[in-house]
Amino acid sequence: MPDASSATFVAIAGNIGSGKSSLTTLLAEKFGWKPYYEIVETNPYLADFYKDMRRWSFQLQMFFLTKRFRHQQEIAASSISVIQDRTIYEDAEIFAKNLYLHGNMEERDYKTYVEHFHLMTNFLKTPDLLIYLKAEVPTLIERIDIRGRDYERSIPKEYLAQLNEHYNSWIASYHRGPVVTFDVGKLNFVKQSKHLAQIASVVSWELARLKNKEQAALPLQTMPKKKPKASPPRAFGRGDEPPPRYS
Repeated sequence: MPDASSATFVAIAGNIGSGKSSLTTLLAEKFGWKPYYEIVETNPYLADFYKDMRRWSFQLQMFFLTKRFRHQQEIAASSISVIQDRTIYEDAEIFAKNLYLHGNMEERDYKTYVEHFHLMTNFLKTPDLLIYLKAEVPTLIERIDIRGRDYERSIPKEYLAQLNEHYNSWIASYHRGPVVTFDVGKLNFVKQSKHLAQIASVVSWELARLKNKEQAALPLQTMPKKKPKASPPRAFGRGDEPPPRYS
């Protein structure tokens, strides 16, 4: 049986409607990876959440956190390469944080949630490569409309904009491994095979760099910036005071 340590773990991050699930499927087929998808269709809280975020935020985030943690356990033990649709880190450091800061999650619930997250991180395998799909709000709304999920049609533009702000900060300070960013407003990898080929080529190059440290980075705008020297912001929890909340 192959050694689990030799398996590749790639994850795709991005806002709602950025194309994570589609790219997960396409790259899994191209490279022969096992895909792990975000559990959306069977999530019993999602439709209610978009009707009343404050009422259902904690239940929704705990559902995503526990399901994603189960996937993480499987990934950590896997002897084959995998690709994951959204990371567990986004759950805590973008979505739950945004809900709390905008008054849609009670402080006691946020504290409980983050405590669970920190306990789980002790057992996580971090992605070997993170793919970030960047998209402006109009692009997200267009793709959400095309997808046609009824409960997503009520997502406020402001909510997507808030998440984009958190994603920009999160990616700028991401410290768990290499990141490659693609502007999906300029790439239609579902309908344009050349765009998918471009993404796959960059991903292949970056994965090769993990094994060959002397291999140079590709001189493309889609490539990640150098790792910032400053330490990333501390995550709330473990006895820290919660970040200030604004309305």
